[in-house]
Amino acid sequence: MDPFVRIPREDWAPLATWQTRPLSEAEVARLQGVVDKLDIPEIEAVYLPLARLLRLRIDAARKLARETAEFLGHERHRVPFVIGLAGSVAVGKSTAARVLGCLLERGRPALTVARVTTDGFLYPNAELERRGILRRKGFPESYDQRGLLGFVAALKSGEPRVTAPVYSHQHYDVVPGEELVLEQPDVAIIEGLNVLQSGTTGVFVSDFFDFSLYVDADIADLRAWYVARFERLRRTAFQDPDDHFHRFAHLTDDEARAVALSYWTEINEVNLRENILGTRERADLILEKGPDHTIREVRLRKA
Repeated sequence: MDPFVRIPREDWAPLATWQTRPLSEAEVARLQGVVDKLDIPEIEAVYLPLARLLRLRIDAARKLARETAEFLGHERHRVPFVIGLAGSVAVGKSTAARVLGCLLERGRPALTVARVTTDGFLYPNAELERRGILRRKGFPESYDQRGLLGFVAALKSGEPRVTAPVYSHQHYDVVPGEELVLEQPDVAIIEGLNVLQSGTTGVFVSDFFDFSLYVDADIADLRAWYVARFERLRRTAFQDPDDHFHRFAHLTDDEARAVALSYWTEINEVNLRENILGTRERADLILEKGPDHTIREVRLRKA
């Protein structure tokens, strides 16, 4: 009854083609996240085959759109191929999105790829405080779901100019007046905790996706990565006096670990179990990570 084909890493890797040049060590370093492991072997074994699959899907979607427009006698509008990318906090969603965007553009220089995170659709902190849910940032009720739906619907309607709000991790808040502008990219990667979750209006964000991915890992590994990321940020970004979490910069190692574990246990793991993990099976493809952050298996939805 499993709707997915399970493909071990050693069987997935040969599915790549060399039409896309592997990235250099310097490029890989720029794409890597705070603690997730990324190297050229990982890109060649996992992300090159995935980029090839996505190019096949993009070509098929364009062909179908063209033929459907001809069938209906309508003028064909330029509509982006939209990829949804979901998964837990600390699983490496942003890294995966950056790598895929880079490989898709590298494989076809004429292809434009935009990356959008749903963090921008979080309500501002002032509104979260007003509603008494600041500690539930990242939970479904903390997002402007109507705004997110409107954004994705406009994107898939072929609107020539679509904007999204911008979120600052440094300030832990939406940036007032700042916008990300999308002008009909060929591909849009929409990344976030909530992109595969159901909505309250009967219309889901994922209804507008052409393909969706979920980055998966054991909860024990996610907890360890979250704590490691917090400890790394304490020694780097948190040292900035303007950073929202600067108050943690001078904690001892034991104190920092205790704070990170409390954030994970009381907020992020609860959200994962209640809202995120259950959306995994809605994805078209699942990347399953091992404890060392490398992908060990790919699960592809059966055609």
